[in-house]
Amino acid sequence: MADPVLIVGSLALDDIETPIGRQRDVVGGAAYYGALAASLFAPVRLVGVVGDDFPQEALGLLASRGVDLSGVETVEGGASFRWSGRYHTDMNVRDTLDTQLNVFADFNPVLPPQYRDSHYVFLANITPSVQLQVLDQIEPEAFVAFDTMNLWIETARDDLLKVMRRANLALMNDAEVRQFAGDTNLVKAGEALLRTGPQYAAIKLGEYGAMLVSQRTRFTLPCCPLAHVEDPTGAGDSFAGGLMGYLAWAGCHEEETLRTALAMGTITASRACESFGTTALVDTTAEHILERYEMLLSMTRFNPLPEDLPIISSQD
Repeated sequence: MADPVLIVGSLALDDIETPIGRQRDVVGGAAYYGALAASLFAPVRLVGVVGDDFPQEALGLLASRGVDLSGVETVEGGASFRWSGRYHTDMNVRDTLDTQLNVFADFNPVLPPQYRDSHYVFLANITPSVQLQVLDQIEPEAFVAFDTMNLWIETARDDLLKVMRRANLALMNDAEVRQFAGDTNLVKAGEALLRTGPQYAAIKLGEYGAMLVSQRTRFTLPCCPLAHVEDPTGAGDSFAGGLMGYLAWAGCHEEETLRTALAMGTITASRACESFGTTALVDTTAEHILERYEMLLSMTRFNPLPEDLPIISSQD
């Protein structure tokens, strides 16, 4: 049986507007998307907090997919984390209209004892100080991936650096990596990020795919081309969940396995974009994964150079 993935982060209710339409009270949050994506490949242990306004059927859906909810706290009389955003015609661009932390403002993750031996850990986008609290409660040999955001890079850099020194895999988008490193060249910025501690960086490039950076290699995958995009909310968290879920299933985090995991993250992220909220992600089947995996293979496969190519043969 696959190792479980421990996921710590937000469970939220979102109001979302895209060029396709608008929906209110959409169940989301980084940990929710991540848990759904990871559960396609491995069991999940979830840590988060919600108010009593959070739909019980949404938690029931997670439980039905093998997500252990022992670490999810419900605050009676409290309101769940809420986020409101509007996407532009270019859905890589969005405006945050409103953020209400509510019970998430006092999030103090205490891991159930049975969670503390988790071998694969995803620290979703929460304050670095809270990420450090989780790191203090798990075994030091765990493989840890963390996400962050521009706000923490600006306001909590010291704590963020402490997280990076203890983590194995950094998950950031291209703008965050450039901001962190102070370098517009993405390769150099990724290399600078590695010098702070992580062995690997998975850089999210939105509709342009993803890049894996290590000390030895630079590996880039395109995205899965989509004819229809409704809502990119949660795509990055679905990417992280799919990646970590595959690693847990494989029981390995060597570089070759990470390359395949990057593809699985790309696939789960693409599914998240095809509906408002998590509907398409929930409906993901083995056929969807296989089809898109073959698509990525075909998009990145090409033949060796023929030996009679003039520039090659002239060197004989």
